Amino acid sequence: MKIGELAKISGVPAETIRYYEKIGLLPEPDRNTNGYRTYRTSHLDRLLFIKRCRSLDMAQGEIRELIRLSESPEADCQEVDDLLARHLNHVRDRLKELATLEITLQQLQKACSDAGTVEECGILDGLNTEIKGLKSRHTNHENHVPGTHRPGKT
Repeated sequence: MKIGELAKISGVPAETIRYYEKIGLLPEPDRNTNGYRTYRTSHLDRLLFIKRCRSLDMAQGEIRELIRLSESPEADCQEVDDLLARHLNHVRDRLKELATLEITLQQLQKACSDAGTVEECGILDGLNTEIKGLKSRHTNHENHVPGTHRPGKT
């Protein structure tokens, strides 16, 4: 099947499919004499596996590791269980961070309960104060939610 058909069946955009090929999550397909990619059922299966993992918010490294482990079907599944346990801990940490984020946003929203000018806006003042505090603590998070999918961690 061609990439458009694979995209339609899987619900994954063609650009994403090409990206997964580029980073090695999806094996490169065969090419016809005209240069078009030809995908097999195994590509669809792998793509659906990746999609399910992404729906669980797994990082590329985690998915790559699960794919590697799945290629040794006779091996002990303890490594799979360990990976899932680490991911579950990551999700729990994120939930705590999101709860803190919710409280912070509620506090900011309360800071502007009175109508006024932008110059008098308690939300903007609170954000500026918060930004100054963040700069002094110097965090190394690349995601807008601190602690999620830290570089080098799965």
